[in-house]
Amino acid sequence: MSKVKILFLVNVDWFFVSHRLPIAIAALKNGFEVHVATSITDKAHIIRNSGLILHDVPMARGNTGLIGTFKTLLAIIRIFNVVKPNIAHLVTIKPILLGGIAARITNIPGVIAAISGLGYIFIDRGFIATLRRFFVRILYKYSLGHKNIKIICQNVNDLAEIQQATKLSNDSFSLIDGSGVSLEKFAYVPDNNKIPKIIMASRLLKDKGVLEFAEAASIVRDMNLSAEFILVGEPDPDNPSSIHPSQIKDWADKGIIEFWGHSDNMQDILSQASIIVLPSYREGFPKVLIEAAACGRAVVTTDVAGCRDAIYNGITGVLVPVRDARALAKAISGLIASPENYKKMGIEGRKMAEKRFGENIVIEKHLSLYNYILSNTK
Repeated sequence: MSKVKILFLVNVDWFFVSHRLPIAIAALKNGFEVHVATSITDKAHIIRNSGLILHDVPMARGNTGLIGTFKTLLAIIRIFNVVKPNIAHLVTIKPILLGGIAARITNIPGVIAAISGLGYIFIDRGFIATLRRFFVRILYKYSLGHKNIKIICQNVNDLAEIQQATKLSNDSFSLIDGSGVSLEKFAYVPDNNKIPKIIMASRLLKDKGVLEFAEAASIVRDMNLSAEFILVGEPDPDNPSSIHPSQIKDWADKGIIEFWGHSDNMQDILSQASIIVLPSYREGFPKVLIEAAACGRAVVTTDVAGCRDAIYNGITGVLVPVRDARALAKAISGLIASPENYKKMGIEGRKMAEKRFGENIVIEKHLSLYNYILSNTK
C-alpha cells in the first residue's frame, strides 16, 4: 500500500525551515511521504537531510507581472500532476492563491491553507492598495473554494477578514497560535545584563516598525537612561517596505542603535536581550514574540492583529499604539526604570509559552487536521 503524500508549497526554503520543518518531520515520522515545493536558496540540504523530497519551483516574491505569475502557476500544476499529493499544504499568500487554483485544476483530494499573515497589501494605504485588496479578496474566494479544505489562521482578525472574503462556514477554519517554539531550544535564561539590552529582531521592513524603533531609541537616549538599542536582521530587497542599508548605517553611525546584522542563532540573540521590541503594523502570529516568551523575555509590541495575540498585556509585556514612536519610547523607558518588573514579565512569558506555544502542541493540531482532511476523501 502506497504512503499518503503531503506536499508543502512555500515561497522560499528558509521560511519553510524556520516555520514548518518540525511539522513536516512529524508528518514523516507518522508515516506520510512528505514533499516540499519551494524556491531554493541555501537551505536545500536541511530539507533533504530531514528525509523530505524537495522540488524547486520559481516562487519569486513581490510583483512578477502576469507572465511571471502564470509561469509559476504552470510550474505548480506540473508538480501537483507529478507528485499527486493527497494533501496540498499551502503556506503564505502567493502559494495559497496560486496553489489553491492549481489544486482545483488538478483535483487534489484535500487542501490545508495556512495564512501566516495577510501581508503588506492589507496594511498599505491609498487608492491603489484598496484596489489590490479588492482583487486579492476575489482571488482568495476562488483559491480557497476547494470542497475539502481547512484554512489555518493565526489570529482572529485574519480569520474574520478571510471569512468575509470567502463566505465560508466556521467549520472550514482552524485557529492555531503560530508555528510553535521548541521549549528546549529556546530555554529560559536569566537576564544578567548590567545595562539593559533592548533588541528588535526581524526583517528590516518599514511595516515591521523599524523606523519607530529607531526613533524611540533616539528619544530614550535623550532621556539619559542607560540602555543599549540593538537591531538584528537584514533588509529584504524584494519587499517594497524594505529599509535601505544606508539608513541603517546612518543610525549606527549616530549611535542611535547597534546593528548586529542577520543571525541564524535566534536563541542566542534573545538570551542576550533584556527586552524584545516588535512595533509591527500587522502580523500573522510573530514567531520572535513566542520565542522571546520561551526565553523569558518581556516584550513591547503594538496593539495590532497578531502582536496582541502573542502577549498578555501588562503581564508578559506591554502593548502600544501602532506607528507611535513616542508611546513606544514611553513603554520601553518605563520598563528600563523597573528591572524587577520586566524580569517578572519574562518569567510570566515563559509560563505562557509552556502553556500555549510549545512545538508539540502545534504539531498535534496539524496532524489532527491532516487526518480530518483524509477522512473526508474516503
